[in-house]
Amino acid sequence: MPKTPSSEDYLKAVTIGEPKRLTGKIELCDYDPQWPALFAREEVRIRAALGERALRVEHAGSTSVPGLAAKPIIDIVLVVADAADETRYVPPLEAKGYVLRIREPDWFEHRLLKGPDTDVNLHVFGQGCTEIDRMLRFRDWLRTHPQDRDLYAATKRDLAKHDWAFTQNYADAKSKVVEEIMARALAED
Repeated sequence: MPKTPSSEDYLKAVTIGEPKRLTGKIELCDYDPQWPALFAREEVRIRAALGERALRVEHAGSTSVPGLAAKPIIDIVLVVADAADETRYVPPLEAKGYVLRIREPDWFEHRLLKGPDTDVNLHVFGQGCTEIDRMLRFRDWLRTHPQDRDLYAATKRDLAKHDWAFTQNYADAKSKVVEEIMARALAED
């Protein structure tokens, strides 16, 4: 059976340390106007750590979309020259308090670090990775298309009522509506 991002074996294989099991329901909050300020503070910290090695730092995910309910976790996309070359960016970020938690060499060389004092998912990708554009296009579409933002919010609220072993299971369950919305976003090209 092929491993999927939500399978426990896969999560154990890519997680540094033990994957965190959920002990309750997914927590969704109404949009908080403080989220952009939290991102801005993290962007300053990341750029101070990496200098010109931080090719791009973007606020992504639901906390970057005004009016959208979200888990109170700031998702950040960090673009570096080569995400597989951890020696160029992980030690300086660790010196600022970030902790490397996920290493996915088979999925765009994705790395995920957790933030030092704010709940942050710092997603690291290499320059030219197609997932960067996909994540940012989804964000931008939801910012300018309230019907899809509301559809996504309703889906998230419904899924948050369920019991999930891992947050990734909840994220994977959103895939169908994400792909539906992305199809509309891509059709406008």
